[in-house]
Amino acid sequence: MTDPAQNTEPRILPAGADLLADQAVAPIEPGMIVGLGTGRAANRGIVALARRVRDERLDIECVCSSAATRELAQSLGLNVVSFDEMESIDYSFDGADEVDRQLRMLKGHHGAITRQRLVAAVSKTNVYLAQEDKVVDHLGTRALLAVTIIPFGYASTRNRLRELGLSGVVRKTMDGEVYITEGGGVVYDMRLPENCDVEQLALALDHVPGVVDHGLFLTEADLVLVECRKGEVRRLTAHPADR
Repeated sequence: MTDPAQNTEPRILPAGADLLADQAVAPIEPGMIVGLGTGRAANRGIVALARRVRDERLDIECVCSSAATRELAQSLGLNVVSFDEMESIDYSFDGADEVDRQLRMLKGHHGAITRQRLVAAVSKTNVYLAQEDKVVDHLGTRALLAVTIIPFGYASTRNRLRELGLSGVVRKTMDGEVYITEGGGVVYDMRLPENCDVEQLALALDHVPGVVDHGLFLTEADLVLVECRKGEVRRLTAHPADR
């Protein structure tokens, strides 16, 4: 499997052309540092943000969670700055592979889990974009769990994952080569065990030597914007009264 975060030729759409993306970037104000996620949903937000910057002369700085994101953002004229010396971010938006009713998510389809988590960890507000069919009652219903490990000693790390009830395959490119993340990690795509306690699993994975990161994003989301089939956008928050 290759990284599907392939950018087509960027095109800035007019206001109102993409309701989901417009709502994701609406709270962004001048002077903010904005975290940009990775993948198709995040790309839609980046295009909408570029329109606001162009039309409103919005003065912001952007931090990118992947090289693909940086390339798109710069091609659209956004002011991209390094994350290396950034202590905090005002606002970030990203996509989700799957989200449950408690705003717990599976991420990692685009191979940038660690950088996405690092950006989210220092962001004051994290907003995620998802289509309606990605909202599930139980994580793992449709999506796989991505686990990034270091290549050194991968067989022993894989064995530890099996002991946790996880089985899966190493991610590969379309050419059949092992997919390597920007940080040099190898990704395993694994099925979540039935009736899995995701909090306990996330804690266990955090303590497996050789595991760099995993796709269980359980506490990062402040708001999930859900694109429904008829085009309307539904808000999922930690407080049902705000939906």
